[in-house]
Amino acid sequence: MPVGTIQRSLLLRHGVASLMVKARLRRWLAFVLLLLTSAMAELVEIRIDGRGGQGNVVAAYMLAEAGFEAGRHVQAFPSFGPERRGAPVAAFVRVSDQPFKRRCQVHAPHYVIVQDPTLLHAGAPQDVRPEGGILINSQRSLEDLAVKSHAHIAVVPASTLALRVLGRSIPNSALLAAFLALTELMPMEALEKALSRRFADDTLQRNLQLTREAAGYVTAGAWKERSCAARH
Repeated sequence: MPVGTIQRSLLLRHGVASLMVKARLRRWLAFVLLLLTSAMAELVEIRIDGRGGQGNVVAAYMLAEAGFEAGRHVQAFPSFGPERRGAPVAAFVRVSDQPFKRRCQVHAPHYVIVQDPTLLHAGAPQDVRPEGGILINSQRSLEDLAVKSHAHIAVVPASTLALRVLGRSIPNSALLAAFLALTELMPMEALEKALSRRFADDTLQRNLQLTREAAGYVTAGAWKERSCAARH
């Protein structure tokens, strides 16, 4: 083979190899940028603790749907224990103003919503962040519950309200309304839109009534500063 042909072949191979290296480098840089963007995303992480049959997994999806309606980036997923009615069940929600790629379980939530107060003394809310909050479904006073935490704590008789308004003691809609009233994490209208996707007619109207009554049990915006701090 002539020397000139060999040289051209080597140059061509070198050029192709160089292009492949540059393409791989661009893909790697794009991946690193994606990871950095995900790490910098302003995430608010929420855990909903309850027992099987109380609807806390549904509550997590409803809260995520409300976030979607409000134009946020959201994620919701459950974590089950023994698969039986009454067994402890945790569900998680992430809400952010920016896209994110985090997929791990929530280990230090900004907020914990406790649907069953019997879980309080099983360590359920102990891992909440100090700047966060705990919302408890109970008829008992905060003093009677004797929850020790550096986080803010609020109590709403969500099951009692639901039984009176809906005829069933399913507390999820009431707790979500109280949570959004406290944090103002997203407009209450976003929750109403999420409810309208799941219910219709009289059932929808009863759920909307329930959310309004539950929101009235807490001080609007009481956790707003903590919500803003969690997002920045």
